[in-house]
Amino acid sequence: MREYKLKSNVADYRSFIDYENDLNTEQQEVVFAKEGPLLVIAGAGSGKTRTVTYRVARLIEDGIEPSRILLVTFTNKAAKEMLHRVESLINMNINRLWGGTFHHIGNITLRAHSKAIGYENNYTILDREDSKDLLNSCIAERGLNKKENRLPTGDVLRDIISLSVNANKTLEEIILNRYPHLENYIFELTMVSRRYGFQKKRLNLMDFDDLLFYWKYLLEQHQEIRKAYCERFHYILVDEYQDTNKIQSDVIDILASFHRNVMVVGDDSQSIYSFRGANFANIIEFPNRYPDAKVFKLETNYRSTPEILYLANCSIDYNQNQFPKKLRAMRKSGTRPALVPLGDVIEQANFVAQRILELKEEGGISLNDISVLYRAHYHSMELQMELTRRGVPFEIRSGLRFFEQAHIKDIIGFLRIVVNPFDELSWKRVLKLFPGIGNVTAEKIWKFLSCRNEPLKAIDSNDIFSLISNKASSSMDRFRVILSEIKDPPTKYHPDEMVRIIMEAGYKDYLQDNYPNFESRIEDINQLSHFSNRYNSTEAFLSEMALLTDLSAEQITIDKDDRERIILSSIHQAKGLEWKVVFLIWCVDGRFPTSRSLEDHDGEEEERRLFYVATTRAKDDLYICYPTLDYYSKQSRRLLWPSRFIKELEPSAYEKWAIKEDFSLFYDIKTDKNLMS
Repeated sequence: MREYKLKSNVADYRSFIDYENDLNTEQQEVVFAKEGPLLVIAGAGSGKTRTVTYRVARLIEDGIEPSRILLVTFTNKAAKEMLHRVESLINMNINRLWGGTFHHIGNITLRAHSKAIGYENNYTILDREDSKDLLNSCIAERGLNKKENRLPTGDVLRDIISLSVNANKTLEEIILNRYPHLENYIFELTMVSRRYGFQKKRLNLMDFDDLLFYWKYLLEQHQEIRKAYCERFHYILVDEYQDTNKIQSDVIDILASFHRNVMVVGDDSQSIYSFRGANFANIIEFPNRYPDAKVFKLETNYRSTPEILYLANCSIDYNQNQFPKKLRAMRKSGTRPALVPLGDVIEQANFVAQRILELKEEGGISLNDISVLYRAHYHSMELQMELTRRGVPFEIRSGLRFFEQAHIKDIIGFLRIVVNPFDELSWKRVLKLFPGIGNVTAEKIWKFLSCRNEPLKAIDSNDIFSLISNKASSSMDRFRVILSEIKDPPTKYHPDEMVRIIMEAGYKDYLQDNYPNFESRIEDINQLSHFSNRYNSTEAFLSEMALLTDLSAEQITIDKDDRERIILSSIHQAKGLEWKVVFLIWCVDGRFPTSRSLEDHDGEEEERRLFYVATTRAKDDLYICYPTLDYYSKQSRRLLWPSRFIKELEPSAYEKWAIKEDFSLFYDIKTDKNLMS
């Protein structure tokens, strides 16, 4: 917590703040709003941080003790930035103001009252790795074998428990809704979860979710403690309120119940984290929980051109559950966003790569000012390959480079064994995926195989079983079945078919049991399978992958210096950031929005909010790209339809481009209302 001593003479620093010139009219209304609950809908690029900062400064200027103010943010960086700005504005130290993340404030509160919840105040906070290890220990204590019983790893179970706590739902509800493949293990997982909670209490440990859970518990169960904090915080300000989960919202409501001077700031149109437990209802229903709340809107945008904002406004208008607003640009007019239909994903990658080089060489735009955004990490695969081929430096914000990911390496490992049976590293990698086969056993098997002329035949020898434990026998049988199916013609010449067999033979189950984000990993592999259809043989496919991986390794070394590079990012990771030029790729139905999201109305509206977030990252130029064909199989090409978010746009919101075959010329054509043509 920050401590500070308030100056006695307010007039000493009142003159430092020039509200009239520093703030626009919308921001001033928020800063000078009277007491009571306030909801501030802050549109993208509207100066939200400045408004919150000046509000805090104004409260202190009016004589409010900083120790009576609570400022809650979602990152430590945001908290430090806001507090530093306040100090600069009023030219004084404000260490006594309570500022920080939910977890930070919760931790400070719990340290002071740990006895009330059955903890010592020197409790240890577990990080994610610690939590995973403790959960694995709890699984072992119950005599359960994760691999034999198909139980998830501690890492996966950690995510399930976390979502249960933050969404205020039972473990059973979370499993049935988000992890249905684990339905048969609800009882066992519930018992493990209870054991995990018991062990944390016994060992004086808390994980990050406990900091929120026990903070709320403390306030609900201990009246005197609740009264002290409710009376203490005369003013409460919450940043990024649209990202709060149920437990965070409940804590704020409790703390604000006495003075009711709570100001929540956020943008319902940028609520995109439901998968983490964020509750959209918190912001949208705030006026229902506080009927006397005053609602303010910050609609003046300082980031983007009018043309980009027009497109963003057109799109978000289709959401029914929202606080309607219209972003207004302060900048001069620019070019209309470009809508770029392309033949297939390879053509899409070629276009983006070449256009980036043209913007740099002809337009003088730094690579640092360019970003490519996408809905899912695997959407960047072809672009990563094309940028690597062309030697264009890039940084990935959505995860590892595509071919460096463990699950991609696993699949490639199976294929490499078939093509080169003497590939020691691949043999060891895939063998260790199976229960009962660790480093020592894999080494024994490899030594046995490497002495034979034909390792793929030798693996079928019964002599293998003398090298492994009885526990690993069934694993070896499964492994040999997979190899027998993928090594023989015609399958061995069709990498897509090989991948399908590997997935159906158990690797899909392996992903579900070992990775919290198993769905996105399955999508990665499906995309890899489709992509492999471009090659005439498995050898050609693997050769291309090896070449690109090698080039990528060289690029990683280059990227460690200060050279310019473009950013490749998922839209979720890009929230809060901005670039002069933004390319939004893979804008087709089923990919963006995702097929899964279209199963319910709320899902489609959140996807549209994602589209809104993506478009409002662009300052000067926006390119919306979509392929019209996918490489589905060697025999057929699957037709892709433009995203419904594109079809909803007014034709005047964009220029539709046509691309010449050599990619040397780009030109706009008359906009068509019917994008299906």
